[in-house]
Amino acid sequence: MFMRIDQLQAELPKPKKADPNAAAALQELLGGKFGEMSTLNNYMFQSFNFRNKEKLRPFYSLVACITAEELGHVEVVTNGVNLLASGPDPQRDTDVSKHPFADMKDMRSAANFLHAGGAATVTDSNFRPWTGENVFSTGNLILDTLHNFFLECGARMHKLRVYETLSDPTGREVCGYLLVRGSVHAHAYALALEKLTGVAMKDMLPCPNIDLSKIPECQKYLDEGSHRRLYRFGSKDYSEMAAIWGGGEMALPNDPPGELEIVEGLPDGGKIPDLEGSSAAFTPDYAPEEIFEIASKLTKKM
Repeated sequence: MFMRIDQLQAELPKPKKADPNAAAALQELLGGKFGEMSTLNNYMFQSFNFRNKEKLRPFYSLVACITAEELGHVEVVTNGVNLLASGPDPQRDTDVSKHPFADMKDMRSAANFLHAGGAATVTDSNFRPWTGENVFSTGNLILDTLHNFFLECGARMHKLRVYETLSDPTGREVCGYLLVRGSVHAHAYALALEKLTGVAMKDMLPCPNIDLSKIPECQKYLDEGSHRRLYRFGSKDYSEMAAIWGGGEMALPNDPPGELEIVEGLPDGGKIPDLEGSSAAFTPDYAPEEIFEIASKLTKKM
């Protein structure tokens, strides 16, 4: 089972203004082939389908814990898309006859407004739906782990390219955080493959070969040691992954030095943005006062 915590894994700055086109670009990191929906569902179904869990506990524990983190990555990207799609003040003229959202028809993905009222969709940057065909779960431990290593390298490439298209601090923060954490996952799968095969896959990292120190939004996560940590999110289970991510293994050569560690808790993170509704977009409704009053009464009743 999963435990849900009402906070994001990373603190996201508010955007300077609404930028639906930037939101559409960031959608690639949510519903693209190498997006967070793909990493989540690959690792989740591999962990569900894992054979001989008890006999292969270190490898099962690794993919299971990374699955839990990926749920939070989907949440981070989705909130980034939401913030960029609507901006700091989503309210518009409430007279629907005055075409308050006329500009949306010219956006690269009008669907973020037309389908979701100015929020994220489970699609890529061209509004193509994410598909379960992106899930690779064969039951063969080496093959699945090798695929995961490739998936994280592909995800790194896409994050770097999306990062290069964005100027707003919200989207760039999402990319910076995910670049650091994705590097951790690639490193973890490389170490697992080395234990299984003897091949030093970590020598191929980073791929693409650019130091994260060149990305300003990565720097604070490197400084705090996030590149050396895997999290158990407070669970007493899955301690066996220390046989892979630990035991004197060190950070990658071009990252700040230090020994790899497992944290029983969770990242410091940040507050989930409280997105303002827009009456003109019928979110949560055209005249939401009655809904607000109902919720207020229920809250006081509690």
